Amino acid sequence: MFNNYSFTVAERFLKYVQIDTQSDPESPTCPSTEKQKNLGKVLVEELQLMGIMDAHLDEHGYVYATIEANTDKPIPVICFCSHMDTSPDCSGKDVKPIVHKNYFGGIIKFPQDANISLDPKAHPDLKNQIGNDIITADGTTLLGADNKAGLAEIMDAAHYLLQHPEIKHGKIRILFTPDEEIGRGVDKVDIKKLGADFGYTMDGESAGHIEDETFSADGATLTINGVSTHPGFAKGKMESAIKIASDIVSALPKDRLSPETTEKKHGFVHPTSISGHIEEAVVKFIIRGFDNETLTDNANEIRKVADAILSNYPHSSYKLETYDQYRNMKEILVQFPHVVDYAMEAIKRTGLTPITESIRGGTDGSRLSFMGLPCPNIFAGEHAFHSKLEWVSVQDMQKAVETIVHLCMVWEEKS
Repeated sequence: MFNNYSFTVAERFLKYVQIDTQSDPESPTCPSTEKQKNLGKVLVEELQLMGIMDAHLDEHGYVYATIEANTDKPIPVICFCSHMDTSPDCSGKDVKPIVHKNYFGGIIKFPQDANISLDPKAHPDLKNQIGNDIITADGTTLLGADNKAGLAEIMDAAHYLLQHPEIKHGKIRILFTPDEEIGRGVDKVDIKKLGADFGYTMDGESAGHIEDETFSADGATLTINGVSTHPGFAKGKMESAIKIASDIVSALPKDRLSPETTEKKHGFVHPTSISGHIEEAVVKFIIRGFDNETLTDNANEIRKVADAILSNYPHSSYKLETYDQYRNMKEILVQFPHVVDYAMEAIKRTGLTPITESIRGGTDGSRLSFMGLPCPNIFAGEHAFHSKLEWVSVQDMQKAVETIVHLCMVWEEKS
């Protein structure tokens, strides 16, 4: 089916990663950075050139587009979604992608940073890429495969479907979002306008993988109220909120409940920032687990530590406030098992072995699922994301394109 097709996914990807779309968690706007719209405008222009004339960028930085059905069968409307922003954790400005043709299996070096390299011992997925073409950045920035690989895959799949009208499919909606990396990717999505019944994010890692379960996530803010006085006359009086906050962070469990000591289905408590002065200090946390009970237990760990530390500071106090970030998509997807089953069938048809797994993180699909759009996450081929070591395989991206096309066919066949 794809034997004579000239994939455009790599060409599109190499273009997209050179557009800086880094999001900013400190910005109150949507999108958090106006530059994300620069990529949105490019995507809209390309979609319109394909013939998708309703493609548009809204004021919040979201791209919407429609591939109309070409069958008379009543088929649920399916949405494919990826995000346009890159992580604030590593620079995404002036990305210079490098294509390493016909990967030979050894260590990949970065021309602009001799101190880093991609070693198959540390990145075992490279062992599955012998003979493939690997794309990295040059060592000065991240690559942006998270999630511009997904963007390019959806765009190429749209291109393929429009070039092959003999492939029957229902109505397909395309959604590209800003600010996913800062947890605000679907804040301004117009679900009614989107009009989809089910969805898939293209934002996963290894080829063949589909993720139907994510962390449930809370944020937490710990505010310490200490006692300030002149440091020259502070004996027996001062209770520094800075030191209290430091004591609390230092007293958190070191052999469990942290990102660096957990894996698989184990959650964690992770301090992400400390700020303040003698009288008041603030520690921000992210709390993770695969169910709400674990989130509650992990928040209580912070309280337990804070209570113990504050017992040494009789005139000081604290307040811990928690707030929802996203919830485990599994709670919704178990009600619609065919959504995942169809994706697994599509992956099989590409020649890959489908693998379902849990993700120690979240995607736009986590929140979309709870907004009425059940939405598992399909592989995009991205690896070592949020870092200068980020890489993706051209051939894996092509398999993702095939998966999208087959998935559209599966929905049409089974409806």
